[in-house]
Amino acid sequence: MSSPPTPDAEEIRHALRQVIDPEVGMNIVDLGLIYRIDCAPGELYIELTMTTPACPLSDMILDNIDAVLDPLLPPEVNIRVELVWDPPWSPAMMEEGARAHFGWNG
Repeated sequence: MSSPPTPDAEEIRHALRQVIDPEVGMNIVDLGLIYRIDCAPGELYIELTMTTPACPLSDMILDNIDAVLDPLLPPEVNIRVELVWDPPWSPAMMEEGARAHFGWNG
């Protein structure tokens, strides 16, 4: 019996919208913190950043990512989540609706 296929990048992105950055109360996708999602058979790679390298809640956010992905993926899928700082995050990386929510249009 074969295992279910690895979800595609859009399914992963949708699931990651459940992960909220508690400092700002918005999900990590709309904040523009997800830089890359690569899906291959049996493998998932996610590259993300935080709003600042000094983010005190990065471990909590990474744990929440695991909690969201674990029920979505077959156990044999190798998940690698990499925290990167280049390019540095800026409000320009946020989705338009997120910027509007904070009054950062323009």
